[in-house]
Amino acid sequence: MIEPSLALYGDAFERVDQHIQDLLVTTGVRYGLLVDRKGFVLSHKEALWAPRPPALDSVATLVASNAAATAALANMLGERTFSEQIHQGENGTLYVESVGDTALLTLIFDGSVPLGKVKVYAKKTIAQLAAILEELKDVPPVQFTDDFSKGASALLDDLLG
Repeated sequence: MIEPSLALYGDAFERVDQHIQDLLVTTGVRYGLLVDRKGFVLSHKEALWAPRPPALDSVATLVASNAAATAALANMLGERTFSEQIHQGENGTLYVESVGDTALLTLIFDGSVPLGKVKVYAKKTIAQLAAILEELKDVPPVQFTDDFSKGASALLDDLLG
């Protein structure tokens, strides 16, 4: 089974969530996602006024796949990477930029939001997110003991019968 390349929880998750929320408020972006390069949504926020979001898990998978294809193109052209992708349609824009080697900041917004503004503020947010993800590299993965598993199973048995 494929698993996310990193797990956000506790304080790190809250800080990432807050940075994405701040970016949405500052820029007017509808949806912000932090996606790992395997296509998992690590964090997401949406503006209060935004319409119902698209299927975010599908967006994440397609964004990660597109980033992998773009990386292959960059390599073929002698570039180390293309760090950002912009897809502009008639009514909306998808902006994706690398957050280090492990994640992609994905922003979805409409034509009323200036792309230049999004890019300027996204750079600041990316630096903040990259610092948080760098901290997580030294954190050992969460290990659940057999006692935890037995206790959780007992609680579920009591709850579900």
